[in-house]
Amino acid sequence: MYTDFAPILIFSVLSVALILFALFLQRILAPTNKSALKSSTYECGEEAIDNARMQFNIRFYVVALVFLIFDVELVLLFPWAVVFKELGLVAFVEMLIFLTILTVGLIAVWRRGDLDWVKMEVPYARGRYAQLEQPLTDEPAPEMAAELEA
Repeated sequence: MYTDFAPILIFSVLSVALILFALFLQRILAPTNKSALKSSTYECGEEAIDNARMQFNIRFYVVALVFLIFDVELVLLFPWAVVFKELGLVAFVEMLIFLTILTVGLIAVWRRGDLDWVKMEVPYARGRYAQLEQPLTDEPAPEMAAELEA
């Protein structure tokens, strides 16, 4: 009875052994010339302006979470579409209700402005977000209006 599990046990042991061997080999062959520059934070080619625990606007996380929610929910549509004919009218109505709830959620997120990548009014902005430019309007800026009138 337990001999049926022998291939799984062998595969698991070999997998762990291969991972440990790769880590051991990396420890031996990798260069170890550490410097302050290599240990510093890399932020897409820009100089780090503060430590990693600084507070910043969470809109990046909000957009990512909204994407994940809708992405995962849409993944549920694929298995349903495969067996759609077998499920009948009840499953079709259930999926319409599901899609209606998703659409209402999307409209709510859209109306709240959570899908806007750059919000021009940031009430508690600090650092680089404090001086965001106002959106373009038909009226010229005050300093430009004086030049246009002259």
